[in-house]
Amino acid sequence: MTTAHARSATGRRPSFGTKLAYGFGSVAYGVKDAGLKYFLLLFYSQVVGLDSRLVSLAILVALVFDAISDPIVGYLSDNFRSKWGRRHPFMYAAAIPVAVSYYFIWAPPQGWSDTALFWYVVVLAITIRTFITVYETPSSALAPELTSDYDERSSILSFRYFFGWVGGNSMAVIAFTLIFPAFVTVAITNGQFNPDAYAFYGLVGSIVIFTAIMVSALDTHRYIPQLRQAPAKRDMTLKMIFTEIYQTIAGRSFFALFIASLLAFAASGLSAGLTFYFVTFFWEFSSAQIGGITFGVFLSAFMGGALAPIVTRKMGKKRGALIVGLVAFVGAPMPIFLRLLDVLPANGTPEIFWIVLVTQTIDVGLIICYQILAASMMADLVEQGEAATGQRSEGMFFAAATFMRKFGEGFGIVMAGFILSFAGVTAGAQQSDLSQETLWTLGAIYVPTILTLFLTVIAIVSLYDVDRDKHEATLAKLALRKNEYG
Repeated sequence: MTTAHARSATGRRPSFGTKLAYGFGSVAYGVKDAGLKYFLLLFYSQVVGLDSRLVSLAILVALVFDAISDPIVGYLSDNFRSKWGRRHPFMYAAAIPVAVSYYFIWAPPQGWSDTALFWYVVVLAITIRTFITVYETPSSALAPELTSDYDERSSILSFRYFFGWVGGNSMAVIAFTLIFPAFVTVAITNGQFNPDAYAFYGLVGSIVIFTAIMVSALDTHRYIPQLRQAPAKRDMTLKMIFTEIYQTIAGRSFFALFIASLLAFAASGLSAGLTFYFVTFFWEFSSAQIGGITFGVFLSAFMGGALAPIVTRKMGKKRGALIVGLVAFVGAPMPIFLRLLDVLPANGTPEIFWIVLVTQTIDVGLIICYQILAASMMADLVEQGEAATGQRSEGMFFAAATFMRKFGEGFGIVMAGFILSFAGVTAGAQQSDLSQETLWTLGAIYVPTILTLFLTVIAIVSLYDVDRDKHEATLAKLALRKNEYG
């Protein structure tokens, strides 16, 4: 590919249609993410009856495999040569395996022992996480290839995060408003505790995942001739690969963003893993009310997606992330903290429903805005890495982003499982089975834990040092290098 082609691919402002198609692909990750974050622990612990610690341990085992697969997929994606470019072969290859494995994790065999179910979850969690990496890392890496503009990157990533949140949240709304009510029986008066409901949920989710991957991959396929091609083929050993990976991502800004994002996603996973415990047991909301609160996340996605580009233009990404993040992170556990102090209206009143709905909708919107800004900050490191090493490695940076998101959120769910066990939430417990003491303990452990994680994130993000001026100076340096060497 010529240098002119490379410039046209990165210097332009993507059209609305391009942003729409690119963003829609994240529905696949959003559906996977929402299922494994919000429902998996609740399903296997309260519906199947598997000890929450075993579910958490299964997720932890899968995370170990993630730590190995993510950088390898990123590296392969940067260096893969084919007539379909570097990214799209991976995207197409992931569609069927991730969809099929996602269905089966929601349809476990009946009558198996705890040990057998544990390994069932382990194998499927590894399969899902590996193949979602095979799709998500190359797909995400298209963002810095489609544009190098400082502001446009926040815009295009707003579409991606908007669709990711909307896709996952749509499945949650469908579950609470359509699927769970349809599976109420004489024996199971709350469809949320019917295993057949989750099998149907998994079937719908797998179809949506497959559709989102294929639609986005096929629509962006036409941009392949304009995207960067892989560097010249080289003979590389595994040691050389990991050495080059380290050289690419080494730097204070990357490690600050990497550690901060790991902690932020761990907090997100912890929150997600306990969300339906809090709305079901702590706040005692009905399925309809839970569906209403979940529906509020649609408004959050619009809010976060619209706010991020504005914050980028007005404040810059780092300063915006610090301000927006601080407000969002302090506000996240506030309703639970106030309930522990017994200053909120009683459960069962209309007031408590609206308080939780409004505060959560606003707070999630701010968290989405923060996530978009952090992802855009990661995209800006691509040129910093190219200037330092001479290699264009979008896949590596977004493999790191995928790893941070999956490992952080997965570790957060692991934490959630052990917090549930410590608080005394037993496997198989129904909505009215938990004592007030158990619920108070659950909240009292959760609030300081998540606040500590979030406030540490703010402290570490402050070490990131790439702003608009530095980014534009790097672009100018790279352009001069291209003019000198062709």
